[in-house]
Amino acid sequence: MFGKLTSFKTMQPKYIATTRLHSQQIAQTAYSNPVELVKWMGALQAQDFAMVQWALGLRLKDSTHHSINDAIDSGEIIRTHAMRPTWHLIAADDIYWMLELTAPQIKSSSKSRHKWLGLTEKLIAISHSVITNTIMRNGNSTREEIANELSKAGFEKTDNRHAHLLMLAELDGLICSGQAIGKKQTFALLEERVPNKIILSKEEALATLAGRYFASHCPATLQDFVWWSGLYVKDARKAIESISKDLIDFTLDSETYYVHHSFKEMPVAEKDLQLLPAFDEYIISYKDRSASITSENHSKAVSNNGIFWPIIILNGQVIGTWKRAVQKENVNIEISFFTDQPAYVKKAAESKAKSFGAFLGKKPVITFLNK
Repeated sequence: MFGKLTSFKTMQPKYIATTRLHSQQIAQTAYSNPVELVKWMGALQAQDFAMVQWALGLRLKDSTHHSINDAIDSGEIIRTHAMRPTWHLIAADDIYWMLELTAPQIKSSSKSRHKWLGLTEKLIAISHSVITNTIMRNGNSTREEIANELSKAGFEKTDNRHAHLLMLAELDGLICSGQAIGKKQTFALLEERVPNKIILSKEEALATLAGRYFASHCPATLQDFVWWSGLYVKDARKAIESISKDLIDFTLDSETYYVHHSFKEMPVAEKDLQLLPAFDEYIISYKDRSASITSENHSKAVSNNGIFWPIIILNGQVIGTWKRAVQKENVNIEISFFTDQPAYVKKAAESKAKSFGAFLGKKPVITFLNK
């Protein structure tokens, strides 16, 4: 049985948004260690590597991009394909059981594409050997180094074939992120990077993943969880039922939302402004984003082809976008609001831009595009 929220006579979308600010460790954080934060979040989308560093940084106490890079370089945090499918940051302790749970669905959803590319099971097995042999021979290897070996072995690079083959090697638990070489990301053998395998039964894995998601992303719906995890609906529903004792549910506009029991009532954010990175979990981890962004502004923050721009939020609501250009000494930050904002909002945005500069160790040069 689920508990019931009794502390609110009228549930409103704004409470959904402000509670997510707290569950996602944005409004305030309990974490100073990036590995512990990643475990709390379950996973963070990470195809934009520079931006996901800020996604961690803004959710941590006193962090820099160096401290986060160190955690990733050390192998305590792994960057790999694990959901939807795209890159995610995952705690090393979670990588094996999470891949075992989510990889089959990703591979199944990609079958038609791989068939069109002519990637048969035999060819995929051959590519696995090419990729792993390259890494065993050279150690941590860049995408370009592995791509060269795939080309030599007869695998065409057209239509993004090499990227698909690397993703399949990740999903099959053969490779993952390695230690960076300069500014270039590399691949390493997963069994060397994470020698300690933690395997859970499917039931345990479902419960663990659901527990992580609804603690760190609540309030959220079944369909939100399905979207984020990539699980089949029947498995996602089973996962929610398995942790029902830890969840409270409420209904808003005919949708059932689940809140972790640690939230006794909906927190309220007052004058809380944040500069969130591209593809941040605050927006991308929900199928329905209407609690935080209006339909009018959605296309200003998310492109038609699924690019999630860096956004500015005030009290949980998306009110603008921002851009950054990193230089040797400075970071140029452009701030653009959707509508005119009062002075205190601009001052708060300037303060957060300075925090971003400090995170990078750069001097922020801030420009407001709309006065």
